[in-house]
Amino acid sequence: CKGGGEVVMPRCVSVLAQGGKVEPLTDQGRTEAEDVISTFASEAMRTIAMAYRDLPVDVNWADLDPAQTQPDGSPAFAAECGLVLVSVVGIEDPLRDEVPPAIERCYTAGIDVRMVTGDNLETAIAIASRCGILRAEHFTGDFSNAKERKIKPFRAMTGEEFRNHVSVLKVVTDPATGVAKQERVIVQEEFDKVWPYLRVMARCDPNDKKVLADGLNRSLVCENKELCARFQAEEGITIFPDRQVVAMTGDGTNDAPALKRADVGFAMGIAGTPTAKDAADIILLDDNFASIVTAAKWGRNVYDSIQKFLQFQLTVNISALTLATIGALYVQHSPLSATQLLWLNLLMDSLASLALATEPPHESQLTRPPVNRSTSIITPRMWWNMLGQAFYQVLVVVGLMFEGHKLAHWELRQEDVADGMEFLDKTHSYSRQYTIIFNTYVLMQLFNEVNCRKLLGESNVFEG
Repeated sequence: CKGGGEVVMPRCVSVLAQGGKVEPLTDQGRTEAEDVISTFASEAMRTIAMAYRDLPVDVNWADLDPAQTQPDGSPAFAAECGLVLVSVVGIEDPLRDEVPPAIERCYTAGIDVRMVTGDNLETAIAIASRCGILRAEHFTGDFSNAKERKIKPFRAMTGEEFRNHVSVLKVVTDPATGVAKQERVIVQEEFDKVWPYLRVMARCDPNDKKVLADGLNRSLVCENKELCARFQAEEGITIFPDRQVVAMTGDGTNDAPALKRADVGFAMGIAGTPTAKDAADIILLDDNFASIVTAAKWGRNVYDSIQKFLQFQLTVNISALTLATIGALYVQHSPLSATQLLWLNLLMDSLASLALATEPPHESQLTRPPVNRSTSIITPRMWWNMLGQAFYQVLVVVGLMFEGHKLAHWELRQEDVADGMEFLDKTHSYSRQYTIIFNTYVLMQLFNEVNCRKLLGESNVFEG
């Protein structure tokens, strides 16, 4: 049989020595094997112990060994104990070159990355340190020396330690059968004491991922401003100022509940099972962590595109409504006819909005924190942009409406009228004055479309 070194080693009582001779596994030999496992794990290798046992033909496979337990706490089968250790193997799964930069981009974008794995704890710590999930501030001692550094409390733990910290055992009676059984119940208050520190969870089962996603979604730590300030000041931990948004990755059938529970579930397109893909929201076709960053960038771009469209469309609506009101109050005619406004909405607004909605994403979108769930999609800066631009447009059109007859004086003089409104009443057609008003208004919208490419008050509207 084969398995994790720390799981198989306690079940071994003998060792296969040189020459194929089986010898008892002494305390010294066990210590040496455990040192090898620890060394491999500290070098980011997955350790696998290989062992065997000769069994009689009439072995009872159902017998249990009360002295040994499975990783989930249940008794181990007797046939899987009393093994002969053959070897300990270290398997290295090198990090992709693009993973550490992708994780750094996540942190820059305000996305916190945590590792949840079935690997040995030391292996998980070593891998997390190499890819940037664990950093110098998460250790005491020399971070560059894997043997001297020590992980701080709660920064890395096993799934069993996590369950013991965040849950309690309660006796639950099944109403259908009346059978009482023990179940673990999550205590949110205890969970909230652990998750802000947690960076790595090792030797976990699939249910731990679901518990983590569920607890993060339910957490209200963000509402305790004093606690958040203390986390920031003492530990350098930034708590997102709203309910947590959880994205979870997975590839196995057992990961489906966690992928379904998370706000965004990522399944692997190559290694993922059909069940995991069905439960996920997004499928990574290349099984690459860097693609998650790309998905985040495109998601932010969609949000920005909606804001750009609203900023442009509402500016047109505010200015057109204001002009219609001023025209009705002062000259009993709108400076823009119903046909002209319909043309604006059906033709120019639709094409202009399409242009704003199809802009590609850019790297600057990953340099700002995520948007809070409770934040309005129309920001104060957008209101300033819209009201300022609408005020400018109204000012120009009103000026042309009351003083623009001077530009078409020769035409108005032919009909012996004072301005374009009187010309409209007499001839039932629009003069050049109102043609100038309409064209000026359309050109202002075209230039404002370029302005609407920026949402944060940037001065260079052509950048990006």
